[in-house]
Amino acid sequence: MKSMFLRFIATRLLALLMLSGLLASPTLTCAQEPPQGFEKLFNGDDLDGWYATKTQDPRQFQKLSDQEQKDAIAAAEKETGKWWRVENGEIVNDGDGPFLTTKRNFRDYELLIEYKTVPRADSGVYLKGTPQVQIWDSTDEGKFKNGADKGSGGLWNNKHPHGKDPLVLADKPFGQWNKFRILQIGARTSVWLNDKQVVDHAIMDNYWGNNQRPLINSGPIQLQTHGGEIRWRNVYVRELDANEANKMLASKNNDGFESVFDGSSLAGWTGAVDNYEIVDGTIVCKKGKGGNLFTEKEYGNFVVRLMFQLPPAGNNGLAIRFPGQGNPAYDGMTELQVLDSEHKRYAILDARQYHGSAYGIAAAHRGYLRPTGEWNFQEVTVDGSKIRVELNGTVILDTDVSQVTSFKDDAKHPGLNREKGHFGFAGHNDPVKFKSVSIKPLDP
Repeated sequence: MKSMFLRFIATRLLALLMLSGLLASPTLTCAQEPPQGFEKLFNGDDLDGWYATKTQDPRQFQKLSDQEQKDAIAAAEKETGKWWRVENGEIVNDGDGPFLTTKRNFRDYELLIEYKTVPRADSGVYLKGTPQVQIWDSTDEGKFKNGADKGSGGLWNNKHPHGKDPLVLADKPFGQWNKFRILQIGARTSVWLNDKQVVDHAIMDNYWGNNQRPLINSGPIQLQTHGGEIRWRNVYVRELDANEANKMLASKNNDGFESVFDGSSLAGWTGAVDNYEIVDGTIVCKKGKGGNLFTEKEYGNFVVRLMFQLPPAGNNGLAIRFPGQGNPAYDGMTELQVLDSEHKRYAILDARQYHGSAYGIAAAHRGYLRPTGEWNFQEVTVDGSKIRVELNGTVILDTDVSQVTSFKDDAKHPGLNREKGHFGFAGHNDPVKFKSVSIKPLDP
């Protein structure tokens, strides 16, 4: 009877410890197989595919030659074991040393990862080599001034409010495993912590260089160590192809948009209609043709969303507030370039002529187009004299044309201050394709 009573007490104590979080459930300590479509980033046995390195601007590392990068990684691998180890299918760090970094770079992806920390620990997940999805002790009163009381999962280094603080407090008690689901498309980042969404489609700021450039297009995943033991397990990734990434971007914040292309005809469009054709639900500029195809309707302030596909060396443009005649780049408010910017034909251009730029007026950031032949998703916001271009989830142009004082070749732009006009395409003889064109008018 005594032994049965002791076993009963032991069983009850074990259950209480598990419920209180002082002891993790044994069913969670075993490495699991990745969900369908995911692959393991951590094999559960060793740190193959990872190395520890000091945090740095990933652009600086990517400037190195391939051989220099290999040599740097090889040297870092030799030191990784000083700070990072594997125990029972878990990555372990005691709170010191450089950050554990994937050898691979990732562009658009879904990441699943579990972690467990100790009190007062401070950590995070770096995306594309950039800080960070925050992890910290939400009970540490000394860090309440920094937002620790709001919980983990926010993009703590964001300068703007959207995404900086988590939407809800979702941390589990110490001793229990927490799980992240992180979705990143371009700079657009969504985070779920323990199945609760804590970041919703926020632009992740580029910490490096005081945010003068957008988040890098592709970079490594890093596990931060800072201030206390942290354990990681079940690290899985699923890379997104262009079609899935575009659909996800198009599905967000789409209230108020109206389609201006029915997928089968050019009803509602005018101008150079004979120089364009409908092919498989897309508007295509005929090869060797061109001219301006534009909506019958005029718009003042608006947001336009569309997808486009460039052939090699493809060149077209988006006509903004076009008067219906003349050159959109000069007689309209502007022409936003649609261009295969990395083609050798365009190796030497004015910076204000590459994709996404307000032609001859303001230069867009380069390096965010998908590989030639893939579909791209673009959103353009025109609000007064301000123009914002978001390409594949990354803002590549954010300018106020009323503040521009220098123009390419001192060209005149008589339509720059137009307050209303047509939206359209400025063809340049190349079979550039467009689809899923929708516009949301904005209040003046």
